Amino acid sequence: MECRVLSIQSHVVRGYVGNKSASFPLQVLGFEVDSINSVQFSNHTGYSHWKGQVLTADELHVLYEGIKLNNVNHYDYVLTGYTRDTSFLEMVVDIVQELKRANPNLVYVCDPVLGDHGSMYVPQNLHPVYKNKVVPVADIITPNQFEAELLTGKNISTEKEAVEVMDLLHKMGPDTVVITSSDLPPRLGDRFLVSFGSQRILMPDGTRTTQRIRIEVPKVDAVFVGTGDLFAAMLLAWTHHYPTDLKTACEKTFSVMHHVIQRTISYAHEMAGPGRRPSPAQLELRMVQSKADIEDPAIVMEATNLSQSTTVPFQEIQQGTAKQARAREPSRSERVSSRTPVRPAHKAQSLTFPDQIDLID
Repeated sequence: MECRVLSIQSHVVRGYVGNKSASFPLQVLGFEVDSINSVQFSNHTGYSHWKGQVLTADELHVLYEGIKLNNVNHYDYVLTGYTRDTSFLEMVVDIVQELKRANPNLVYVCDPVLGDHGSMYVPQNLHPVYKNKVVPVADIITPNQFEAELLTGKNISTEKEAVEVMDLLHKMGPDTVVITSSDLPPRLGDRFLVSFGSQRILMPDGTRTTQRIRIEVPKVDAVFVGTGDLFAAMLLAWTHHYPTDLKTACEKTFSVMHHVIQRTISYAHEMAGPGRRPSPAQLELRMVQSKADIEDPAIVMEATNLSQSTTVPFQEIQQGTAKQARAREPSRSERVSSRTPVRPAHKAQSLTFPDQIDLID
């Protein structure tokens, strides 16, 4: 059965970022992709020069209205990434909500791009929009550690705190959370980064089980643009194929990233020559050349299962045995606190590039 994705992201004429990073890999894996370009640039902003146009919220609305008037606004997934405009982001939320009313099974995959390494590289006023409007309607999110901390107001300095942050993000809305990179000490040595994932699954008996995983990925001494967009697209694809197996979905997603980046860095060093740092053009992702790895990635890193928990519905507790008769309904304050995320901390602002992730070697 046809599976269709609406991808609202940036576009570049030359290179791979945003929709250019997401569309080809998704199409290779059998997805139909309808793209709305939030910006149209000559190239990404890591080059010395760039030119182009930015789509406004009103222009986004016009494009969506055209789709709707033709009655072809039926989607299985929505995928979004970097934006710098609050009104545009709010329009995305309106579109997602309307599409979910038409298809309650629609899955919204969001990369909540806010910043990294302790600094924001989008305007500060996007933070409350992501926290209060975007994340609550998202089903899958892919923040880095800084973004996860910013959205929840809780710092991560241990594995236990990473799990707690993912649980807080679950309470805000998404059933699947992947923290793409963290500063926690890796078990495999300094050349690795630690990532975490958590997935809530509704079981046939009405209980919810949560699968949590940890995966360590090799670092590389280079800056790539478009990797976050590729990661979110691959997570969309592999969670579609493995909807209740986050471990396998993440192993395939991270392995695709590994193969694409290995091929890219090898090509870049070959083009740059011995002792010379590759240029932005030479570091553009080798996407077409990685087609076979995207379709069927050799698994080169294994995720570790962390604790798994099961939540029994409150209704089932009420109807339990006599030994459970004392089970009481949570108070109003307990119900409120269980679904209200911690107030976020305010962070510094301003970096240059929207999508730089030096994750994987």
